[in-house]
Amino acid sequence: MVQDRSSKAEKPAHPVPAHRIELVAIDMDGTLLRSDGRLTRRVVETVHEVQNRGVKVIIATARPPRGVAEIAEVLRLDTLQITYNGAMIFDPVRRKHTYHKPLDSALVKKMIKAARKADKQVVVSLEILDKWYTDHVDETLPTETSRRFSPDFVGPLEAFLHVPITKLLLLAPPERIGPIREAVEGKFADKVTAAISDKHLLQYIHKEADKSIALAQIAESYGIPAESVMAIGDAPNDVRMLHWAGLGVAVENGWEVARQFADVVVPSNDNDGVAFALRKYVLEQ
Repeated sequence: MVQDRSSKAEKPAHPVPAHRIELVAIDMDGTLLRSDGRLTRRVVETVHEVQNRGVKVIIATARPPRGVAEIAEVLRLDTLQITYNGAMIFDPVRRKHTYHKPLDSALVKKMIKAARKADKQVVVSLEILDKWYTDHVDETLPTETSRRFSPDFVGPLEAFLHVPITKLLLLAPPERIGPIREAVEGKFADKVTAAISDKHLLQYIHKEADKSIALAQIAESYGIPAESVMAIGDAPNDVRMLHWAGLGVAVENGWEVARQFADVVVPSNDNDGVAFALRKYVLEQ
């Protein structure tokens, strides 16, 4: 069960972790990676140095496992990965998931119907385990996955709406996304977790799935208490993870809500914020 972190103290300018950091969870897009999607040498070298100190580093992302593999290889990570915003924990060593919390297909059908009633042109994508299914692709509405991978299937989705769905994605231009969100969440907000990371993208996973829940499970499996965990992120889908961790860190380029719930704000993703946080709160302690 996720611990209540509501008793966090007022943020000092540069908090000193009350406990030695033993586990670091890092969001990828907008946090670990620069705006151009690349890793900097400073970040890579700092992550390696942290690992050499015996500290575990894990990825916590909205991406599917296939979207993590290349980055994890560069960083030499063999730790468990939080993927699909917490709907799946993936073991890169065994190449299989150790935890999966999918949506019921009947519920997804109803959500798609509500979205299409609000906006006939909404782009619908399904992620099922590590596969991507969609009825059409709009290149003006990219995701980090679509920038690097092609769909495994393009066509009517009815054939796949009889199995559990890992994640439902709804895409539309930012000016049209509001009514879609209202239509879907007006009916199903209590049945799903909404994960927001881009203004043209709505992501829905199981109501009991979240990065914070997955992080708590991984920390427990490694025998590490929440007080010894640092989480770094930038977006609304990182907020509960930042709040749960002993030390929550937001990058300067992050959404206001992420900065608000973090214990500390570090330089942006384009200014090696992750490297700064690792050195300040792990290597220098």
